[in-house]
Amino acid sequence: FTSALMGWKGLMLVTGTDSPVVVVLSGSMEPFFHRGDILFLNNPQEPFFAGEIVVFKIEGREIPIVHRVLKVFEKPSGDFELLTKGDNNNVDDRGLYAPGQHWLNRKHIIGRAR
Repeated sequence: FTSALMGWKGLMLVTGTDSPVVVVLSGSMEPFFHRGDILFLNNPQEPFFAGEIVVFKIEGREIPIVHRVLKVFEKPSGDFELLTKGDNNNVDDRGLYAPGQHWLNRKHIIGRAR
């Protein structure tokens, strides 16, 4: 058990995320990802771009969401806001975000699927 925990902690350090491995739980990203697919994440501190796949968590929800970045809004301060959407969904994710939330920012991102 101790060696598995150490391996997990090492993976967290290398990938820059507390959740270096996630499992796809819905069909919202089909046909690119399918329910049950295992994704390996990293979280480098580099700019986001439209089209990349991120895993994010919304306040008040336990389960992370795997969706594609639809739009990136960069601020002069270097901060950013993201709008996401599942490939198999008809609309963007604003309906999934917390009440009053219209964008994602760094605190919501768990990692990037590469």
